[in-house]
Amino acid sequence: MIEVKNLVKKYGDHTAVDHLSFHVEKGQIYGFLGPNGAGKSTTMNIMTGYIASTSGEVLIDGHNILEEPEAAKKCIGYLPEQPPLYFDMTVAEYLKFAAELKKIPKNERETQIEQVMELTGITAMENRLIKNLSKGYKQRVGLAQAILGYPEIIILDEPTVGLDPKQIIGIRELIKKLSEEHTIILSSHILSEVSAVCDYVLIISHGKLVASDTPENLGKLAAGSNNLNLLVKGQKDTIRAALEAVEGVKEVAAKKSPEEGVYAITVGTEENTDVREKVFYSMVNAGCPILEMQSKKVSLEEIFLELTESEKKDKDASGKKSGKSFFKTAADAEKYLNEKNEDAIPDNGLEEKRFDESDKISDEVSDNGLSGDTQDIFAESEKEKGEE
Repeated sequence: MIEVKNLVKKYGDHTAVDHLSFHVEKGQIYGFLGPNGAGKSTTMNIMTGYIASTSGEVLIDGHNILEEPEAAKKCIGYLPEQPPLYFDMTVAEYLKFAAELKKIPKNERETQIEQVMELTGITAMENRLIKNLSKGYKQRVGLAQAILGYPEIIILDEPTVGLDPKQIIGIRELIKKLSEEHTIILSSHILSEVSAVCDYVLIISHGKLVASDTPENLGKLAAGSNNLNLLVKGQKDTIRAALEAVEGVKEVAAKKSPEEGVYAITVGTEENTDVREKVFYSMVNAGCPILEMQSKKVSLEEIFLELTESEKKDKDASGKKSGKSFFKTAADAEKYLNEKNEDAIPDNGLEEKRFDESDKISDEVSDNGLSGDTQDIFAESEKEKGEE
């Protein structure tokens, strides 16, 4: 559907987009996520033919956006951050004008305009001047012009910026409805926006792609995504022995809580394994009541901060942007961690020593949010990058 290959955009000495590559499949909502200044809008403008890239290419349904602009743009409906509206026109007049620009056949224009107005919920506003509409309705008019001609791909750049909560909910519902017939690319720096509507997430930082996967799979890229946190009353050795015997438990760390005789336990589990029920019964059999149990759920915000901060630290350390991206998918991260964990898992003797000292070290967390073992693995990964 859309293929971006080694895209570069430079403004003098500043590189806004740095060898960016990704592929967009048909029939999904893609979230293009990054902090302000990451290169999102620049990439969108290149993809839609508004500006030319310094190097690289963008293919829209097989058409190069620069070499075959008319054929490529027929496949795209675009809503920039500031909708391209003419405030002295009525809604109906503006959409007729947009239909003419898109060269929609005359015998189809009126029908299509009525359909997109109904779809976007602006039929009642068709005779109102655009300048008299609320910001939410102006966004809807902008969306209506993007849908005209029924392009296969709709690209939305910050579609909810400046809207109130009620208007944001309305636009979200509209985007989900549009995805039934179109492929949607949604650019935003608002994490909740992407998390609420997108099937697939592309995270960009300093013009480079640092991760791309489903929101669920991206959770594997963050530290502690497979942890179970407990508050258990009992003897530490008894708790530890019972939990170690549970199938699917990889590691256990214990730390004294402020309550007398109560321990804060972190249980590391195998991938895609739910051990909560087994843990519950193991504690019942051991006579150690569970006061609290909580699965570690990694939010998109945590993933975003971890990935973009890692890229920033690479840049600060080297004085320039890292030549390599972070793990591109959750599967890459999982494969790397599994390979490293084969050497990282201690034998029983070291395991025993580790638990004896757990009051001191078990729950230590570094400034970057990574647990001890995972930090070592990622540190080694960063070292390997530096050597390359």
